[in-house]
Amino acid sequence: MNAFGGIFTAMRTGKYLLFLGLGLSVAVFATAYRSHATLGESTNSVESDREALSAVGGAITVHNGYTVHNLNSASTAIREYVSSSGVVFAIAWNGLVYPDLTKLLGSYAAEYEEALKQTPREPGRRHLEVKTDRVVVQKWGHMRNLQGRAYVPGLIPPGVSIDEIK
Repeated sequence: MNAFGGIFTAMRTGKYLLFLGLGLSVAVFATAYRSHATLGESTNSVESDREALSAVGGAITVHNGYTVHNLNSASTAIREYVSSSGVVFAIAWNGLVYPDLTKLLGSYAAEYEEALKQTPREPGRRHLEVKTDRVVVQKWGHMRNLQGRAYVPGLIPPGVSIDEIK
């Protein structure tokens, strides 16, 4: 019985160490993902967002004055609008669920969250707009077809209409 007791103790210790290691790994990766920023950041953040959202990079479309980088996850399609100077000035999405905006809004996330708390809810309304001094976030749609966009008015390139962000 002592031999079995030693084996069980070793197995429990091994499981404990395994779970501890997995927990620390998750914590490290989760912290790393939270640090990625998009809106207002350089075009390099598009790749970080792709990894953080477990998305597949799609087509890159060139327009007059900006490019659109498409990211597709299992549940949401995200478009990141990058100015010719290499700065992400807007994002748009559509899909089954809303994306985690803390990752996509980057340094604007806290400002958005605070403004969201102040925004009155209208029952039955499927459109939400949150405006701050620096960022605008709009959400609309219905179950299984959720859409939205966020942009920094001060970063939109000259000649680009807000209506192009979709």
